[in-house]
Amino acid sequence: MPLDDTASRRRREEGPPPARNVLGGVLLPCSVAPLTGFFRDGCCNTGPHDHGLHVVCAQVTADFLAFSQRRGNDLSTPRPDYGFAGLKPGDRWCLCAARWEEARRAGFAPPVLLEATHIAALSVVELAHLQAHALDAP
Repeated sequence: MPLDDTASRRRREEGPPPARNVLGGVLLPCSVAPLTGFFRDGCCNTGPHDHGLHVVCAQVTADFLAFSQRRGNDLSTPRPDYGFAGLKPGDRWCLCAARWEEARRAGFAPPVLLEATHIAALSVVELAHLQAHALDAP
């Protein structure tokens, strides 16, 4: 049996590195009330099964909710069968990066929390656009 080096053993014990946000820091929680995230862990974490890339932490607005509903994604109506109470303006939610970008182009992008927006969002959305809609300082 080969000897295990200290660095390899430490990586196994510590687990994977923490997720990063679009600013390069540690990803902060987005919301626990309502509980959001692809994994329903309160953070905009992502993984290989998150085909919608739910990584933009947004504070939804009435305009955005109406836009999303018109585009076929009703986020306002409660869906108790899925444990979803429906969103109201002011709620924070992990949005699909492509939907946020679509809303931005249409003039309905909700404000975002940069420190709670996963770095994977940058594969779809430009950082400058997120910063222009930031609730928190870059």
